[in-house]
Amino acid sequence: MQNKEGKYGQKDADLHRTNGGLRRVALVCTLFFLSFCVMSCHYPRPNLEDENLSKETRDSLTYLFERHYTWNTNLEVLADSVNLACLPVKDCYNMLHRGDRVVVAEFAIHPADSVDSVWVKLAHSQEVQGWLRESEMLHAFVPTDSISQAVYLFSDTHASYFIIIFALFVAVWLFRTFRRKQLKMVYFNDIDSLYPLLLCLLMAFCATIYESIQVFAPETWRHFYFNPTLSPFKVPFVLSAFLLGIWLFIVVLLAVLDDLFRQLSPAAAVFYLLGLASCCIFCYFFFILATSIYVGYLFLAAFVWVFLKRLRISLTASRYRCGRCGQKLKEKGVCPHCGAINE
Repeated sequence: MQNKEGKYGQKDADLHRTNGGLRRVALVCTLFFLSFCVMSCHYPRPNLEDENLSKETRDSLTYLFERHYTWNTNLEVLADSVNLACLPVKDCYNMLHRGDRVVVAEFAIHPADSVDSVWVKLAHSQEVQGWLRESEMLHAFVPTDSISQAVYLFSDTHASYFIIIFALFVAVWLFRTFRRKQLKMVYFNDIDSLYPLLLCLLMAFCATIYESIQVFAPETWRHFYFNPTLSPFKVPFVLSAFLLGIWLFIVVLLAVLDDLFRQLSPAAAVFYLLGLASCCIFCYFFFILATSIYVGYLFLAAFVWVFLKRLRISLTASRYRCGRCGQKLKEKGVCPHCGAINE
C-alpha cells in the first residue's frame, strides 16, 4: 500500500514539475514577445550626410523616409474617379478613372492650405498630369505592387469574408447536427494532430504582431505598405516576426491538409476545413481587438500555455507508433488500427 501511494505521489510530483516547467516556458515566451515589441520597430535611415550622394538622390531618400514614397513611385486608382488640378491654371482638371496608373512626379508644400499642406503631382501620361492633396491621394490610390494591393484588399474586405465563411460553417454544422452526424472541430473534437491548433496559434500571433505595429509603430507599417517585401530579412524586427509568422502559417497549413485528408474522408475534411477557417478568422479578429486595448498579449500567453499543455498530453499519450501501419499507440501490444503485435 505504501509503495502504491509512493508511486502515485511520485507521479503527482512529476506532474507538478511538468506544469511548473510549462508555466515558466509560457512566461519566457511572453517576456520574449514583449521584449521585441519595445525593440527596434523602425527602418534605419540612410546617411544623408554622405558627400557621394547627389542632391536629387538625397531629396528622394528624404521624401522616402518622411512620406514613405518618393519620385517615380507607381500608383493605381482605386476610386471611381479622381480629379487632378492643372495648377497654376484655376478651374482646370484632368479626370482619372478606376484602374488608371500614375507615377509620382513632384512634391509641393502649400502652407496656406488648411486641409493639407502637402500636394503631390501625378502623371498618367505626357498630356494627363495634375496635382492632388496627399491625404486625398492616399485614400484614392494604392501602390501597383501586388503585395501592397493584397494588403489593401485584405484589410478592406476581410469582414465580409469572415461573415461569409462563418455563416457557411454554421449552416453546414446545423445541417450535420440535424442529421446526427459527428462533426470534427478544432480542440474540442479534434483530429489526431496538433497542427490545427498550432495554425490557430500562428494566426493569433500574426494578428497580435500586426495590431501591435498599428498601435505602436504605424509609420513602420505605412513604409512597408509602400515598399513591401516577403523576405523577413533587412526589415525591422517586428516586421521580421510578422513575416516569419506568415511563412510558418503557410507551412503548417500544408501539414494540416496532409494530416486531415489522411485521417478523414474528403467530405468530412471539407467540413473540418470550414470550421478551421472560421476558428482562424475568429482568432484574427479577437486578437486584433484585444491587442488594441492592450490585453491581447495576456490572451496570447494563455493560448501558448494551452498549446504547450496539449502538446505535453499528446507526447505522453502516444509515445509509440505501430511498426506496420505507423499509427500512434499509447502502449506496446496489439495495434487497434491494424491488429499487428508491437513488442
